[in-house]
Amino acid sequence: MSQTPTAMASVAALPACMRFIERDWLSANGVLFDDGTQTALVDTGYTTHRETTLAVVQHLLGTRRLDCIVNTHLHSDHCGGNALLQRTWGCRTLIPSGSAQAVSQWDVHQLTFEATGQRCERFTFDDVIRDGQMLELGGMPWTVIAAPGHDPQMVVLYCAPARVLISADALWANGFGVIFPELEGASGFAEQRAILHRIAQLDVDLVIPGHGPMFADVQGALQRAHSRLDHLSADPARNARHATKVLLKFLLLEHRQVPMVDVPAIMDTIPLIATANRLYIGMEPGALAEWAVADLVRAGAAAIEHDLLIDR
Repeated sequence: MSQTPTAMASVAALPACMRFIERDWLSANGVLFDDGTQTALVDTGYTTHRETTLAVVQHLLGTRRLDCIVNTHLHSDHCGGNALLQRTWGCRTLIPSGSAQAVSQWDVHQLTFEATGQRCERFTFDDVIRDGQMLELGGMPWTVIAAPGHDPQMVVLYCAPARVLISADALWANGFGVIFPELEGASGFAEQRAILHRIAQLDVDLVIPGHGPMFADVQGALQRAHSRLDHLSADPARNARHATKVLLKFLLLEHRQVPMVDVPAIMDTIPLIATANRLYIGMEPGALAEWAVADLVRAGAAAIEHDLLIDR
């Protein structure tokens, strides 16, 4: 996908108060609400794209201001624009309740920024959201639903009258986000299965995922997600290897290219990769880097040119 977000033409399928901002795999998608009285943005992308986030929101709002940010969870690709938007508009910010202490203390370990080797500019919050809480966004009622699995604190948002689900990284058209807790030996597969079952019980016509285009084939997506989850949970090393490639790919998305000679050392300094390797994969850092690079190149997600690993 292009790195430049766009307000998709398919927003005709959404209520008039909503705009879908499709991003790439470095920055999560955004959902902008404007009912003429209040405005809100769900998720704000990665920090290196924060100026683009600001420009797109300013374009869509015109002379109006952004009143509120709602974060589905605090992985860096979902909250990296928070600080800039707060400085620009002084907007209120709502975060999942389980992340409140970590944000107050700016604990980059608990917030996973350190663990994933990623960055996020410090921001503040005004209130928290919890499972079962009702929010009004775009003049419509949205239910907050806890969605651990990919992240223990993650939530999704469901509007029953519109039959729309903002699914964050709990459900994509073809899968879901990396099950990060399992990389450190904690539970995540069971929680991911539980949120898939909970989504299946909702009356949903349209899903707005954290990455990728909107989709209406909810049952098909759930079937693909369950199949993917079965595959990963049957052997935790599969999840560890997948996560290793994802984290390396994220690094490439941010930096565009990395000297090949530096890849093993860079991967070894990313705590989640090192932990996953120690617990599940068991390769020497050089061998792990060689395997991950080869797999990304084979998949067409990267290339090697002039001793550089290049993003594709």
